[in-house]
Amino acid sequence: MKVVALGGGHGLAASLSALRRLDDLIELGDLTGIVTVADNGGSSGRLREQFGILPPGDLRMALAALCSDDDWGRTWARILQHRFGGGSTDGVDEGLRGHSVGNLLIAAAWEILEDHVEALDLVGELLGARGRVLPMAAVPLDIEADVHLAAAPDRLSLVRGQAQVASVDGQVVSVRLDPSDPPACPEAVEAVLDADWVVIGPGSWFTSVMPTLLVPQLRDALLATKAQRALVLNLVEQEGETEGLSPVDHLEVLNAHAPDLRIDVVVADESLIDGQGALASVARQLGARLVTADVAASPGSDQHDSVRLSDAFRGCLRSAVR
Repeated sequence: MKVVALGGGHGLAASLSALRRLDDLIELGDLTGIVTVADNGGSSGRLREQFGILPPGDLRMALAALCSDDDWGRTWARILQHRFGGGSTDGVDEGLRGHSVGNLLIAAAWEILEDHVEALDLVGELLGARGRVLPMAAVPLDIEADVHLAAAPDRLSLVRGQAQVASVDGQVVSVRLDPSDPPACPEAVEAVLDADWVVIGPGSWFTSVMPTLLVPQLRDALLATKAQRALVLNLVEQEGETEGLSPVDHLEVLNAHAPDLRIDVVVADESLIDGQGALASVARQLGARLVTADVAASPGSDQHDSVRLSDAFRGCLRSAVR
């Protein structure tokens, strides 16, 4: 099968880490991660501002997740994720402080090869990655959100920037991209159209998951593809960004941002199921069947276990083999 996973950060890394284990169903080279490029914080934000490049951090995490479990893969994953300490803390001369090796490696490859996709493919080849990583857009993006701030709950306020939205003290209502019509990565569009399965989520709902549905060319591909579409729900609320939102609310947010998108499967941890069947009912309204499994790393954890999530994906993929 050809499988595409969309998102960013730890959520996309969890999906890719799970999917790469399905080597009996997904051949090497048939797994693609499509990554949001709106990060403006930390090392990614500094490199983006200094060099005018795509933020590399979420791309780095996706590549690390695709590293194999042999000595080569584990070693390169550690190197890629290694973050430098030291340097000044006054913000004036930070040097390498806070930068990860992978971010610098990707930035260097982009500067030398002058091609986002070619450079990411080269880094993936170096790592022995069991799949491909692509940016969702060819230009860096900014996220704008309408928020009911805790300090002004009776009106909508504008919050700009992925890092700012992710840590906002208030309730996010909706997000959009700036620019609103960015050029999609052509290879990403092609991968979605050619896929047998597309996996959306888990991850930061407003700043990692929703942005992948808002790039017009990529959204059109998601609507046009003959692939099955699976949505993976988060395990817990995210402080600030989705605080107070139930699993049902998460589905309704997705439907509000991409009302024409049909979902075939919603994957949820068993802990998210309520006794009233509300989650299954809303999933059916999106055209989806609800699949429940024990996919958390531990009870109450906000992290998915890659082996358990892999088992859940295996059941979904096998049930729809064409």
